Amino acid sequence: MNEVVLRRNNVNVTGAGEQTMLFAPGFGCDQNMWRFVAPAFEAEYRVVRFDYVGTGRSDKSAYTAERYQSLDGYVQDVLDICEALHIENAILVGHSVGAMVGLLASLRADCFRHLVLLGPSPRYINDGTDYIGGFEREDIEQLLELMERNHVDWADYLAPLVMGNPERPELARELGHSFCSLDPQIARQFARATFMSDNRADLARVTVPSLILQSSQDLITPLEVGAYVHDQLRGSELQFMEATGHCPHVSHPEETSRLIRTYLNAS
Repeated sequence: MNEVVLRRNNVNVTGAGEQTMLFAPGFGCDQNMWRFVAPAFEAEYRVVRFDYVGTGRSDKSAYTAERYQSLDGYVQDVLDICEALHIENAILVGHSVGAMVGLLASLRADCFRHLVLLGPSPRYINDGTDYIGGFEREDIEQLLELMERNHVDWADYLAPLVMGNPERPELARELGHSFCSLDPQIARQFARATFMSDNRADLARVTVPSLILQSSQDLITPLEVGAYVHDQLRGSELQFMEATGHCPHVSHPEETSRLIRTYLNAS
């Protein structure tokens, strides 16, 4: 069973340390997006990277619409990986929806000592009261409709918004290529599970100490979201970054690695 899990999620283990650092990608991304950050920790940690089913080099035949209709399927994948590798007392580093997947996994199993959350969002949609998620429901519905009509157009539209840093267009092109590599049906369902989720009520239940890394000028998770997550997560630390855009581990890996290391060394 362990080999099935490791093959299913294309799990790769590197590094020399005893403590595990598990890297969870964001929506539409595979483990390659961690290539600038993860190696910086290999001398001290056992570094584990993986692909969500349906992305990267995962076993796409393992994908079922029923399992992955919500984030629960992705959470279970993380827990399966932890069981297969006997992961305990680990550090989970999650980006965007990967941060929420890791956070939800921490509620179901005692695998993590720290959570490092890059651009986490418990809800992307403004709720009409005092919660600012960054998008109106109509915005998300239009994005999902665009995904239905044209798989390439939605990737070309979304990738620059996510990546930011317009002076470095090669970064948005890479992200757009990652989006386009997804099976259209899988991409649509993953997008719906991500952007229609509401996990605000789960934040108060989290007991694992957390670092929240909040980029500046992030169109996907604005500053208000980072502040909200920090307010709701007990024992959390909020660090505002000089990095811009929603993918600081790609656009600003040195700052990302430095802030993670500083937090872990102080913990």
